[in-house]
Amino acid sequence: MADIPRRAAHRTAKLASLPLGVAGRLAAGWGKRLTGQDAAEISAEMSAKTAEQLFSVLGQLKGGAMKFGQALSVFEAAVPDEMAGPYREALTKLQSAAPPMAASSVHRVLDEQLGRAWRSRFSEFDDTPAAAASIGQVHRAIWHDGREVAVKVQYPGADEALRSDLRQLTRFSRLFQSLAPGAEVKPLLTELQDRMVEELDYRTEADNQRAFAKVFKDDPDVRVPAVVASSPKVVVTEWVSGTPYSRIIADGDREQRNTAGQLLAEFHYSAPSRVGLLHADPHPGNFMLLPDGRLAVIDFGAVSRLPDGLPATFGRMIRLALEDKSTELLELLRAERFVQPDREVRAEDVLAYLAPFVDPVRTSKFHFTRRWLQRQAERVGDLRSPDFRTGRSLNLPPDYLLIHRVTLGATGILCQLDAEVDARSVIARWQPGFTD
Repeated sequence: MADIPRRAAHRTAKLASLPLGVAGRLAAGWGKRLTGQDAAEISAEMSAKTAEQLFSVLGQLKGGAMKFGQALSVFEAAVPDEMAGPYREALTKLQSAAPPMAASSVHRVLDEQLGRAWRSRFSEFDDTPAAAASIGQVHRAIWHDGREVAVKVQYPGADEALRSDLRQLTRFSRLFQSLAPGAEVKPLLTELQDRMVEELDYRTEADNQRAFAKVFKDDPDVRVPAVVASSPKVVVTEWVSGTPYSRIIADGDREQRNTAGQLLAEFHYSAPSRVGLLHADPHPGNFMLLPDGRLAVIDFGAVSRLPDGLPATFGRMIRLALEDKSTELLELLRAERFVQPDREVRAEDVLAYLAPFVDPVRTSKFHFTRRWLQRQAERVGDLRSPDFRTGRSLNLPPDYLLIHRVTLGATGILCQLDAEVDARSVIARWQPGFTD
């Protein structure tokens, strides 16, 4: 594949094949049931084929389609176990895999971005990509001074494809809702779309990474690779080697899982206070555990600017829910626009809705599991549940949407890791409002 398929009609047809394919499999499934075949086997077969198609279409298209798949992948921990297997495998692939861009296309982008003499800046350059992302792929190389570097090259046509994909995916959002129970897919798509312009300019990403690298330089727990060079469609950073979180999720031992989880929680909550920025792309492909025990963080294309750190409102909400102060909690939620203005809701119902979400800070160590996250998704997503009715009266103000999505994504990774984490001490140290 020379570049991203850019023709709007082509991409629209590809994306439209997802709901059409599901409909066709449902019809075939009913036919098989009429002939007496086992319903569970038919359901498993349809889930596997749907997952295979999902990965094939989103992975081939790259762009916004693949980015959406990556965003969904962190929510797989909330999918019930009986249907999660095929989706887990397919969505996890989207975190770090896509069909590669041809070497000739890579060279053409490097010619345009670094100048036709770009080869002189490297002593070695591997044309085979080491990794693929939603809007670019990464090549391993040796910089002219001997440093091992990662060279991220943006796919030709990425800008057009991103915008086109997200417009089309919004139309199909109901299909994807089942893959992310408890998550609102349309606001997720809108928020992703709003951030595309920033992510398309790698100079912005490089500036973000420089800010993180400066603060975390010589940090005992976190390594952020230094930026070596940057241009609008190419960024060169120091290479890091470690164990990807996706591998720890698949087969890590207990110590790795707990260490990876604790480091991620600390990084997520501390960065806004330390850097004034929130790393806003939480999926396992962006994190790895280094041999020296540190967390390595890569890909800073998506950040949220929080010069005053995380909002104190979140900390106060957690504390009030933890202390069972239902009246004060409802007053705070109304004041901060978390309750729809035309809805009447009881304080005790709001507390019952939110209290389980603060379980991680009730003890010094909390075991983040898929089952815990599944229970939360089932509880708020069950049409017959009182919590579902309460949830319909609540609102997530736009200025809190990104922080909520990133925190939910980080929590999803902790549950994928099956990690035991001292979340209470992390939140007490870094979340404003919690101890005030």
